[in-house]
Amino acid sequence: MAKIKKGDQVLVISGKDKGKTGRVLEVITDRDRVVVEGVQRVTKHTKMGQSQRGTRTGGIETVEASIHVSNVMVVDPETKKGTRVGYRLEEVDRDGRTKTVRVRVAKRSGKDID
Repeated sequence: MAKIKKGDQVLVISGKDKGKTGRVLEVITDRDRVVVEGVQRVTKHTKMGQSQRGTRTGGIETVEASIHVSNVMVVDPETKKGTRVGYRLEEVDRDGRTKTVRVRVAKRSGKDID
């Protein structure tokens, strides 16, 4: 189970964008990388599309590139600072059955992240 998920608010802790915060747009689990909104912006050269209307225009675009998951920390919902992530086991009653689920918890404040 990944400690950082799509939609999490994260803080960049190393690299050229150190100190920036943003929301996770995509998690690439097989390469241990994440794409964060507004972080690691790179320029990409694109050609004109082949459709008749030219819906995709050519030129230089700026897009977010991926960064390694070890370079980001989840932002604590209470203190708004970077925190490590832990898990707490909770028993939930669903349809008359008891099920144990793992809940992500911010280690700095002890509050739930989800």
